[in-house]
Amino acid sequence: MFFKFFLLLAIFLVVNNQPLYGGEPTNQLKQTIDKVIEILNNKELKKPNKSEERRALLRKVTDERFDYEEMAKRALSVHWAKRTLQERKEFVTLFKDLLERSYMNKIEGYSDEVILYVSETIESDYSIVKTKIITKRNIEIPIDYKLFKTRGDWKIYDVSIEGVSLVSNYRNQFNKIIRAHSYEELVKRLRSKREEILFEEKAK
Repeated sequence: MFFKFFLLLAIFLVVNNQPLYGGEPTNQLKQTIDKVIEILNNKELKKPNKSEERRALLRKVTDERFDYEEMAKRALSVHWAKRTLQERKEFVTLFKDLLERSYMNKIEGYSDEVILYVSETIESDYSIVKTKIITKRNIEIPIDYKLFKTRGDWKIYDVSIEGVSLVSNYRNQFNKIIRAHSYEELVKRLRSKREEILFEEKAK
């Protein structure tokens, strides 16, 4: 599952060699891509002692485009309404941390992929931007971005890779854990996963 999530984040490492297609949602998506490429191509930030600074900048850029609260809410689904305000805040933090820490190593490793903007549809304040990533082996990977407009910005709330929704994937996993055990068990596992990744990072 995480492998496919890594693939969606290759969008932030692509070299766009075609005219920009689409309107405001696509344009804002491309702006994010360009910012990330600029960070990754910065020779100064490629130095080993600049890794934390580079990652902080990458997080800042992706945070501007992804709406982690909306993604977390949709991933938790019917269980969201039962949570207190404090529980929701913690869950969003854990969910965001899970995604960011899972993809950061991968996002820094991609290069030379090409992205094609296939189409863009807009219905009221919602949009779907269809893209394709062309790998070095000339394999096409269709990726659809679902965005909604809030305060003039188009935010990503779900991503489908080869027809598989990221949010739906997590929703199924979370729901199974909650129904088989409890919400508290899910949070416990997310906390444990975060601590495990932090330990691995410190051990490097």
